[in-house]
Amino acid sequence: MRLGDDIDDHCSRCKRITDHAVVSMVGEEVLKTRCRTCNSEHKYRQNKGRSKEMTAQEAFDKVLASVTGAAPETKPARRKKQ
Repeated sequence: MRLGDDIDDHCSRCKRITDHAVVSMVGEEVLKTRCRTCNSEHKYRQNKGRSKEMTAQEAFDKVLASVTGAAPETKPARRKKQ
């Protein structure tokens, strides 16, 4: 990995995983990245967002619910193994 290389990371402004450029490094560790979509610069999040992106089915259900006025179907959240 070198400065300027492409890397996937979670963008705090775009709120999704996008292509980024490496901006700052210490040794082999990436410290900062710049989003190639919105040009915002932020610390490297190691491709971890705050919440997972919606699946296509979840997005469809959400749009359908907003059009019909019905509550979207929700599945119980999975528990993480400890």
